[in-house]
Amino acid sequence: MGSDGAAGLVAVERHDSGVVEVRLCRADKRNALDAAMFRALARAGASLLDDRRVRIIVLSGEGASFCAGLDLAAFATLGAHGSAERFDPGATTDASNDDSLDGDTAGPGTLVVDGDTHVAQYVCRVWRLAPVPVIAAVHGHALGAGLQIALGADVRIAHPDTQLSLREVHWGIIPDMAGTFHMQGLVRDDVARELVYTARILDAREGERIGLVTRLADDPRAAALELAAQIAGRNPDAVRAAKLLFAGASAEAASRHMARERELIASLVNTPNQREAVMASLEKRPARFVDPVR
Repeated sequence: MGSDGAAGLVAVERHDSGVVEVRLCRADKRNALDAAMFRALARAGASLLDDRRVRIIVLSGEGASFCAGLDLAAFATLGAHGSAERFDPGATTDASNDDSLDGDTAGPGTLVVDGDTHVAQYVCRVWRLAPVPVIAAVHGHALGAGLQIALGADVRIAHPDTQLSLREVHWGIIPDMAGTFHMQGLVRDDVARELVYTARILDAREGERIGLVTRLADDPRAAALELAAQIAGRNPDAVRAAKLLFAGASAEAASRHMARERELIASLVNTPNQREAVMASLEKRPARFVDPVR
């Protein structure tokens, strides 16, 4: 068994069986994502794509939550100062190259070399790009970006009380990390729309009923590792071929969807209504929106 980390924010632990655990390690912030956390998770995912020793990946979060979403400080900055770092792609980065994601040069809005995703999308999409199955063990909170990361996995095992939400419309934006794409086939189209439009929070019991959650467990990580051990014991060539079969049907559509996400989020960020959504939430008052001009 071995382990390595990404700036202490994401731990990668390799088991002799071929199971690899990827754990979010910002427990004091409920594993909320800031720019450094985005980079660390992107590096962790990219490091596993070409490793033939990997048979299955288990995603989990340390502490009280899987991932509570984007760090609220980022929203405060966005509302007060109009920062659009996350939504305005700049330079291109190679997620498989540690140096290109080090420091402050690659923000969440920086395009990854394939051009199909920026870093914020990549931390969700990379688990679908992985040639092996990925299981998300979810507890506490999986809100906004947290739920979108979990939706990138092949299987989601959640504690019954886990709070789930595609929370972005609450902040005046849209789910922009592949979540609406990865939901396709999991839940009915009308249910997906209702969840996105309302940004409501539901528990994992309802999540299982509607298809967001694969199954419930009192100890999601233990259940995920048990399932991972079963899959790791199968012919790894067959398992990889099965993953490839599932992935192949949607690759072109995913590229188009990611591009549309980036276009739409850029049209929303730092507009008067988006700033009002953020500030109203932070100030705990009703929002005062103006009607769209078109």
